[in-house]
Amino acid sequence: MSETAAIRILLVDDQPLLRMGFRLILEGEDDLCVVGEASDGAEAVRQVRDLTPDVVLMDVAMPLLDGVEATRRLRRLLPSARIVAFAGSDDKEVITAMIEAGASAYCMKG
Repeated sequence: MSETAAIRILLVDDQPLLRMGFRLILEGEDDLCVVGEASDGAEAVRQVRDLTPDVVLMDVAMPLLDGVEATRRLRRLLPSARIVAFAGSDDKEVITAMIEAGASAYCMKG
């Protein structure tokens, strides 16, 4: 499948090694293309305007702007994007906050 037809993904996590791992896994698929990475929610909001990803993989706990607020902002900027939240916690309050902010799904990092 060509890159133009691939699902465009933005990776958002404050841990560079985790982003690298996700990138390696995702880019092994023909129909997926990682178009950018951000180390916090504020950077993700800045990048989404230019990159227009189809999917944003969003960490919940990050410095500067957490995943909940970043998700709210991204939904306003790019309503067509799907946001998949991921975290190291299965805290029901956090899951609820992410879904209410506009995340399409919630996954555990482990």
